Amino acid sequence: MTDQRPARVYNTRHQPRPYTPGRRRVSIYVAWSYPAEAGRNPAELDNRFSTMTEVRRVTWPAYEEPQWSDPMRFQQGIAGALELFFWAWVPFQDFVAETTGHPVAMYQRVDQAGVMTPLDERVLADTDTLFVFGLDHMVTGQDATAEEVAALREWTAREGTRLVLGPHHDVGAGDDLAVRDVEYHHHGDALVPRQQRFGRYTRSLMEGLGVPVENRYGLRPAVAAPKRIAPLSIDRDRDTMGWLTDVTSFNFHMHLPHYAVTTADEQAVRVLGRQPIDLSRPHPFTEAGNTEFNMFLWLPPAGERAGDILMADSTIFSTLFGADDSLRAFWRNIVTL
Repeated sequence: MTDQRPARVYNTRHQPRPYTPGRRRVSIYVAWSYPAEAGRNPAELDNRFSTMTEVRRVTWPAYEEPQWSDPMRFQQGIAGALELFFWAWVPFQDFVAETTGHPVAMYQRVDQAGVMTPLDERVLADTDTLFVFGLDHMVTGQDATAEEVAALREWTAREGTRLVLGPHHDVGAGDDLAVRDVEYHHHGDALVPRQQRFGRYTRSLMEGLGVPVENRYGLRPAVAAPKRIAPLSIDRDRDTMGWLTDVTSFNFHMHLPHYAVTTADEQAVRVLGRQPIDLSRPHPFTEAGNTEFNMFLWLPPAGERAGDILMADSTIFSTLFGADDSLRAFWRNIVTL
């Protein structure tokens, strides 16, 4: 049967979307340098993505169809694993396009062709909701410039804007190798090295915008059933916007960041969703007495900032890790409220 979807277009310019009352224009900014990530030496054990060959070995037989395993059709190095992200974001992009009536613009800080797109007016002008996916390894040196921070500060001063920041996990941040090994066995993902530190770009944005939050660890969530994440602990009284209306849980991922709040001002940062941790696997965070980690945060408008800032990991928007009605309700809330 012929695929009835429009043909895929690559290497083209974004066509600005006109403002439409009641319909939000959504953009995704992947804050990595694709060449820097794809070009990492596979002989290095830490701070890199897996190769596609490693993915196939660990998840066998999930990717043994020719679509994924034939080197004439799909890249078998790190680049192949990166492309899995794009495949898995498509359902979210399609869902948002159907919900809002606008296509979702997908930007990369540095794309496959080496074209750099800073976070500037070209990205922000026709965007109402911006997702910044912090999937850049810190060793690749992605830092937000002063001009980018200023542009984003000006954009968030616009009424109705919504910034969703998603720095990924920070595994093995300390120098103690024994602790790194404990963290590794806690999350249990053979594809994640003993040290994998993400989110330098989003961290620099948060510093520039004065967001008092840090992404820490890579914690394995508790499950309600095999590969089905345990329900969130939701503070519905403080969720006055209804971000988590009809939401009970997100999707299961083996290593999720704890969004540590670094201010005592509970009005500045509202922790709306906390995720129970798998306590059967030791981790320094749980040994300190913690049973949940901060999963979803809301920073309401404050001062000159008229827009909302939300914090949620990028894996929540990826169908690599499943999607159900609860997750789709969350997607809908984020792009329509």
